[in-house]
Amino acid sequence: MCRNIKTLFNFEPPATDDEIRAAALQFVRKLSGFNKPSKLNEAAFELALDQVNEAAALLIRSLVTLAPPRDREVEKARAIAASAQRFSKT
Repeated sequence: MCRNIKTLFNFEPPATDDEIRAAALQFVRKLSGFNKPSKLNEAAFELALDQVNEAAALLIRSLVTLAPPRDREVEKARAIAASAQRFSKT
């Protein structure tokens, strides 16, 4: 599940709130072992999701770098090429 968490820092355009929340959701799912929690655990799951989302957003917005922002399309193309090479049948 955590392989779905993508780097969100230093991109142009910057990460959206939805992207940060999606990463937080994947993290909470990984930690809890639940894709969707039971009703009994739903409140704890949602609280953790809100807290991780808040911490992740604070982190992403607080980080500083001197490196130029990465282009999302270039990074996406790189990831696709790496995936194709990794999973190609030779």
